[in-house]
Amino acid sequence: MPVSHDLYQDLHYPREIVQQRRQQDKELDRLLDDYVDIDNQVLAAEAISAGNFVDEDLRRLKERRLAVKYMIDRQLQRKG
Repeated sequence: MPVSHDLYQDLHYPREIVQQRRQQDKELDRLLDDYVDIDNQVLAAEAISAGNFVDEDLRRLKERRLAVKYMIDRQLQRKG
């Protein structure tokens, strides 16, 4: 069963800090929304990947999710 990544653990920032900063930073807010959207797409793709979803498409989604995670990390460092 597909499991969502724990973004806050990956970023090494407490959820509370990220949520506070999110309220003050529109770009961070947008990036976090993008991450959740892409993560949900990955989870859905993994759930149906029993031959119905092309592995290359799933790989691209995962790459996009990783890229957004790096942008979130940079945005957090910029304000930190």
